[in-house]
Amino acid sequence: MSTNPVRAAVYLRISQDREMDGLAIERQREDCLEIVERNGWQLAGEYVDQSKSATDKTKKRPAYDRMVADYEAGRFSAIVCYDLDRLTRQPRQLEDWIDAAEEQRLSLVTVSGEADLASDSGRFFVRVKAAAARGEVERKSERQSRAHLQRAKQGRPPKGVRPLGYNIDGSLVPAEAEAAREIFRLFAIHDGPSIAAIAAGLSGKTGPHIPRSLPHLPKHSRTLAIERNERRAAEGLDPKPVPDDGPWSSSTVLGILRNPRYAGYSVYTDRRAREDNKRRSWHAQIVRGSDGEPVRGLWDPIVDDATWWRVQQRLDAPERITNRKGSTARLHLGSGLYQCGECHVPVRAHGQRYRCPECHLARSRAQIDDWVLRIIRARLGRPDLVDALEPIDQPRITEIAAQIAAHEARIIRAQRDYDQAVIEGFDLKRIRDRERAEIDELTKERLSLMMMRDLGGVVDAVDPVAAFDEADLMIKRRIIDLFCTVFLYRHQRGKKTFNPETVRIVPKGL
Repeated sequence: MSTNPVRAAVYLRISQDREMDGLAIERQREDCLEIVERNGWQLAGEYVDQSKSATDKTKKRPAYDRMVADYEAGRFSAIVCYDLDRLTRQPRQLEDWIDAAEEQRLSLVTVSGEADLASDSGRFFVRVKAAAARGEVERKSERQSRAHLQRAKQGRPPKGVRPLGYNIDGSLVPAEAEAAREIFRLFAIHDGPSIAAIAAGLSGKTGPHIPRSLPHLPKHSRTLAIERNERRAAEGLDPKPVPDDGPWSSSTVLGILRNPRYAGYSVYTDRRAREDNKRRSWHAQIVRGSDGEPVRGLWDPIVDDATWWRVQQRLDAPERITNRKGSTARLHLGSGLYQCGECHVPVRAHGQRYRCPECHLARSRAQIDDWVLRIIRARLGRPDLVDALEPIDQPRITEIAAQIAAHEARIIRAQRDYDQAVIEGFDLKRIRDRERAEIDELTKERLSLMMMRDLGGVVDAVDPVAAFDEADLMIKRRIIDLFCTVFLYRHQRGKKTFNPETVRIVPKGL
């Protein structure tokens, strides 16, 4: 009486196939298929995970997961792999296969012949080998983590993918550095363009809400792939595929804005503390010295401290966290800028009108904007324009940045003292509250000094009126706010023509 042949699955995996040529996988396949043929088994399927690690339990192995599902569905009763650590490096996963061997008579065969799950001694050996392999992985991870932390404490550039604007050795890429500097400058403005608008500007798109000062750059991933192929060509290796160019994503821009390296801070991310890292902000991962002060990197910062922290403040603002539309940028010239003449409340755009949320005054957006722009153009055309502007107090801004850093250092030191049981919890809270109150006041002063100074080159242009007309919406709003306050009043019913007397424009003493 003939019996059905054993159906066997072949699992092939390599952690990192740098060449992605499949040769390493092919060598595993040849040896595994030879075992299938020698045992007279029927091949049920191949499951291949190329450049997939089995060490990190959070990483997905699609082929492995599919193989588990197929085994549970009864599609095979034997597994052939090159070695036990090709199948798994996770003791928990190994125990699942041991259970399957004991309870359902799964056959697990390796090319090395070391995986015998049919006997107690075989299972013991497999468990010992898996534990030893896991221990070596953990020791290697610990060595690597200590090396990365030591490198960060020395202020040396981290290894890995280079960020926009920097080479691997920490030197600047001039054109990219200018682009990164402009990204920070734009977003540091309290009512500046959104992250999506900045991404659109880098992608070469145009529009009323997209800043025009940004250069059009290819996607950074494409640039990195081209550079990688240049290195491969120098080594006599074949090129790898280069992704097509496309629009920049908001997540890429956000990663740039969050990265403390641009301000010259050395950063270390503990990959092992995954859950903690999900809750930590970028500035919490800045490496601190024994004095609680941030460690400075041995590279030139692209932006100053004040700009970087101002960007973090805008990113952390509650209105961004609760905003489900993904942008806090204004979309209309006078929304939130013009005021109701009766309630003195900022009006909001509502369809084709500006509307007061208190008394429901409603005015045509187009008519109001045309009139305000006409007044601003006239003001920009006057010869005393530049003389009327007060110079920015840069020394005070620098002083404020240093004071904020000192207050932040005191919070760090208090936290460290609390962790070491030097102070009690109520002492930590008292110090935090006191220092954060000082930081809040200094931050408000810094913003008041800087928020009106970024005028997009309009005021000192050869032709300020033409520069104003070419400026984006953000700059136009900023200049209007610099020169005047606009109050809107109700229009007389029954009249269709615009009455300028229903719009009061109050100069701001310039």
